[in-house]
Amino acid sequence: MGTLVGKVVIAQGGGPTAVINKSLVGAVLESRKFPQITKVYGAVNGVRGIVDERFLDLTMETTNNLEKVATTPGAALLSTRDKPDIAYCREIFHVLKAHDVRYFFYIGGNDSSDTVRIVNEEAEKANYEFRAIHIPKTVDNDLVLNDHTPGFGSAARFVAQAFMGANLDNRALPGVYIGVVMGRHAGFLTAASSLARKYEDDGPHLIYLPEHAFDIDGFIKDVKGVYDRFVRCMIAVSEGITDKDGTPILAKLVDNLETDAHGNIQLSGTGALGDLLAQRVKKELNIKRVRSDTFGYLQRSFLDCVSDVDAQEAREVGEKAAQFAIWDNVDGSIVIKRKANYSVDYELVKLEEIAAKTRTVPNSFYDVQKKNVTDKFYIYGRPLLGSGFPQPHRIRAPKVSKILNKS
Repeated sequence: MGTLVGKVVIAQGGGPTAVINKSLVGAVLESRKFPQITKVYGAVNGVRGIVDERFLDLTMETTNNLEKVATTPGAALLSTRDKPDIAYCREIFHVLKAHDVRYFFYIGGNDSSDTVRIVNEEAEKANYEFRAIHIPKTVDNDLVLNDHTPGFGSAARFVAQAFMGANLDNRALPGVYIGVVMGRHAGFLTAASSLARKYEDDGPHLIYLPEHAFDIDGFIKDVKGVYDRFVRCMIAVSEGITDKDGTPILAKLVDNLETDAHGNIQLSGTGALGDLLAQRVKKELNIKRVRSDTFGYLQRSFLDCVSDVDAQEAREVGEKAAQFAIWDNVDGSIVIKRKANYSVDYELVKLEEIAAKTRTVPNSFYDVQKKNVTDKFYIYGRPLLGSGFPQPHRIRAPKVSKILNKS
């Protein structure tokens, strides 16, 4: 087989992250090094932009500006929530072929990997020389075979720091605090709320993941136990918690919920789950100071809370996509593998091994009885937050003896 000459198209799909543009720029700049690449195009609004032929010629963009874009959160090419079926993917391939595109890189999560798989199959059916690479990205950290995914580390850093601050507030003015964190089927980001704990009584004291059935009566009992012990209670709960039958708790508490483009119940953006849980705590336990926050989009693209580890790895998966496709002339999905105490390597696996599959929090990372994460999760998650992670401190001065002996 001779050298495959033609254009590259890169697209971004699904939810933006703090480091998704690192992957974009890594793939663009690495692709521009190869003489067989005639142009590097960016599709505006992901696969929707391909179908509509809305491309930017990134061959003409300056390296200086691309490097600045790389440090900017969000999706620089804009994204899409379209979930292509076979007919949609045929149209994607039709447009790519018309533009003499020989290399297709799609940065995204589970659904994006499936899109890459189907488009690649269409190229094979047409006997069209074509290389397709899925570049991993998701704050949910739910891509199978990956130790972790680009985007998660920075989102986890934000969640951990947010709970650190909320814990300091809650300790100063005690009460019950409920923080609702992103995660429909995988609770990695909710578990990350624990990663800033330093002192024995630091919150979150209770953590609820979607991998384990949620019982409202058991929840109230858990809160009471912690509150009786500390006179305060901090809770991290995934937006995707369900009952033992798999019904989302939010669906049981609220009527007429909206659905998203994929037919899923809209879990984010309303604040309803946190508010309803707070109301139940107030009613059942008669605690006056009960508050809730729904983190929402803040977790995904916060400019000043980027993990340097996450940023470096996101850049490299973009670079590796170009190297695997152009140097090695192969298709697949990039996966991150952890080595030793903490280092990583990148491998390429078949698209069908990743496509449309969901990874969940391992049982070894969560203690069902204590409703909390284990030390194994801390060992797993802490390196992903990156360097320079802030530390809280407490006053250590001795107590002064009472004179009047008043309680």
